[in-house]
Amino acid sequence: MAKVSCSCGLVSSELSPKMNLSRSIVQIWRDACPSVSGASLSSIKTCDLSHGGIALRNRASVPLPTLIADCRNYWNSRQAPKKNQVISQSPTTLQPSFLLEQCRTLSLSAVSLKSIPSSTRVLSSMGSLPEVSGQLVYPSVKRDDSIVEDYHGVPVADPYRWLEDVDAEAVKEFIGAQRKLCNEVLNTCSLRERFRERITDLFDYPKYDCFMRRGNKYFYFYNTGLQAQSVLYMQDGLEGEAEIFLDPNKLSDDGTVALSAYVFSENAEFIAFGLSSSGSDWINLKVMRVADKTWEPDTISWVKFSSIAWTHDNKGFFYSRYPAPMLDGSVDAGMETNINLNHKLYYHVMGTDQEDDVLCWWDMENPKWILEATVTDDGKYLVLCITEGCDPVNRLYYCDLSSLSNGISGFGRNSELLPMRKLVDNFDAQYELIANDGTSFTFLTNNNAPKYKLVRVDLENPDVWVDVIPESSSDVLQSVRCVNESQLIVCYLSDVKYVLQVRDLASGSLIKHLPLDIGSVLNMSGRREDKEIFINYASFLTPNIIYRCNLSVEDPELEVFRESIVKGFDRTAFQTTQVFVPSKDGTKIPMFIVRKKNLELNGQNPALLYGYGGFNISITPSFSVSRIVFAQHCGGVLAFANIRGGGEYGEEWHRAGSLANKQNCFDDFIACAEYLIRSGYTQSKKLSIEGASNGGLLVAACMNQRPDLFGCALAHVGVMDMLRFHKFTIGHAWTTDYGCSEKEEEFKWLIKYSPLHNVKRPWEDSAKDGVQYPSVMLLTADHDDRVVPLHSLKLLATLQHELCLNSKDNKQTNPIIGRLDSKAGHGAGRPVQKLIDEATDKYAFMAEVVNAQWVD
Repeated sequence: MAKVSCSCGLVSSELSPKMNLSRSIVQIWRDACPSVSGASLSSIKTCDLSHGGIALRNRASVPLPTLIADCRNYWNSRQAPKKNQVISQSPTTLQPSFLLEQCRTLSLSAVSLKSIPSSTRVLSSMGSLPEVSGQLVYPSVKRDDSIVEDYHGVPVADPYRWLEDVDAEAVKEFIGAQRKLCNEVLNTCSLRERFRERITDLFDYPKYDCFMRRGNKYFYFYNTGLQAQSVLYMQDGLEGEAEIFLDPNKLSDDGTVALSAYVFSENAEFIAFGLSSSGSDWINLKVMRVADKTWEPDTISWVKFSSIAWTHDNKGFFYSRYPAPMLDGSVDAGMETNINLNHKLYYHVMGTDQEDDVLCWWDMENPKWILEATVTDDGKYLVLCITEGCDPVNRLYYCDLSSLSNGISGFGRNSELLPMRKLVDNFDAQYELIANDGTSFTFLTNNNAPKYKLVRVDLENPDVWVDVIPESSSDVLQSVRCVNESQLIVCYLSDVKYVLQVRDLASGSLIKHLPLDIGSVLNMSGRREDKEIFINYASFLTPNIIYRCNLSVEDPELEVFRESIVKGFDRTAFQTTQVFVPSKDGTKIPMFIVRKKNLELNGQNPALLYGYGGFNISITPSFSVSRIVFAQHCGGVLAFANIRGGGEYGEEWHRAGSLANKQNCFDDFIACAEYLIRSGYTQSKKLSIEGASNGGLLVAACMNQRPDLFGCALAHVGVMDMLRFHKFTIGHAWTTDYGCSEKEEEFKWLIKYSPLHNVKRPWEDSAKDGVQYPSVMLLTADHDDRVVPLHSLKLLATLQHELCLNSKDNKQTNPIIGRLDSKAGHGAGRPVQKLIDEATDKYAFMAEVVNAQWVD
């Protein structure tokens, strides 16, 4: 407990140091009343002047007239001479709203300078708020200007390459200093606790996933609301009593161990789980016996980017892994940056050690190949899908398991591998196995069909491929699932809206449309033997509906089986519209806009624009509690741009935003931002942009190219160093979308937009007088072994140096900070509390810097 005492009698109270604050007001009050001492700012509870003063924990308060007088005197004596503005109103007439605004203007930093080394540089902060005079201290970071690399005759400096060594003490110190800076800024955000409380309240709703039938049981994941990880339940029949089958929350004290994969054996005797820790892509495989829920001793380590495929004799399963990285005791799995090479396919026999697993296949001449194994529904064939990058293309090999006279365990010794036959031996197109009847195989493919089609081939006549469902002229064939023995559930994407159909497997002919509202099919359960399917649906305004469809009846319909309701959220008060925005080259870019129905389009609303634009990934409607809180209480406009590079219109749309065409992504996103401003939804200083991974690259590139267009930029786990990304973990797989700096032509593409290499002080351009960068938050995590943290660390150091520390005529008053999480990865598997904490921080920061107001 901290003691706050004031000799002039304003207040004396015992306070908890964990309580949060409205720091700007408290800082002014403490400066104005020097007799207040003995407590840090974090000791003082959130202020609410509408209730008469600064409220303290025991209900004591500073009288409002006294506080107003203190602040007025402080302003006139300390700040008015600088701003030529004197407050002449008396304490009894000065309105709380005016005082609040002045308090925001006076001091938004509340940074204790005593703990900051004198060598660091002090600069103005929070520049997107009116007339800022607070101070923000950026850490002094070393630069090694001797690191210059030659790229095809072009020298490129890399002064922060030392930040690539995650285990170095200097890097740890850098991260610690940036975390301290971030916390100091976040502690000044006046809406932080309101966001935290409201996001937590709304997040506390039941969340279901699809039911799946295995054996004579149904299994499904369910979260009561705020559980760190969803729990796997089991029950007899659809209406049976549910029991907990596996609770991942008991696997760790802090909820950071997550289930990343699970596959039942064919007879449902066993289930193999993939367990990930702290969000890393590395997983350990464990096996549980279903009947008594006991763990088997089998444990498999260092698995990554792997399927799990049981053989139908239930003796074991196929999986893929990389060689274990060389780590010392100071680096956790997931924190290393070693390149991932030599993916190998293994077979594990139940009851044996991992060291005895059978090496089934790999290609030593192609170390970048990634292997994914599937066993066909009849159990006869092993199908191997081989990729080299992230392009939607793969080779297709297969092995007739029934032809192995000595079984699988007879291979892998003396370098003998499984006898794989090559059905497709090039990287020209993608092939996804849907079903087989003997040697007749059905695949979903984009071969000569950029919007995809369904084809069939007989292994005994592999040169003849027949269309089952031809390519659509307008819609993308998103997914196909074989169910009820002879039927297909077909999912199309039509102008970024899902279309669901039942079709005949043999002919591909349409049987039934299954109507859906505008939203997304998040996932689906149902195997070929199942006569029912379950569909997990969500939209921008609908959190979760599980539909069940009984396919054994003559006229199947979607029936609501489970539905999640968020208390305190009325979705009828909001509306979703779709617009088509002309980009720089005239291409129409679809964009969804979500807002309150009664919101006035006067250009004064805060807005958040989200985008991705890469790797053939479509951004379709999804529900987010934190976004809803922003729209509900801050009058926020939510916009989702379906820019090129994604898969919304098939492979041509993807290609139009990759490799040499990557600039189209940035042009599309900028065009959508300009549309929001032009149409009266918002204005530049109130417009925030957000993206993650490839979307983090998108945000960083756009703020480099158009710093004048945005008020805030939130870039999560972004690919920021486009010249070196391929050297770390799985980055080499992204060269299919980006190119590689080792090739001269591709280097010329990359250097033009690489965020790390295009940070410039806009105010030095006479055409951009008065322009600065928006407020920036870069977000990453220590166990992100997909896009390793060094990308964000190097860009953060570069931004702070170039914009905040290296200019005598500095104009960058908007804050540039990094939120560097621990025990978290690229995004998957995060416990609920970490999701809430991150959402709280980013929305509080965004609301503060764009001056969003809270309305209950």
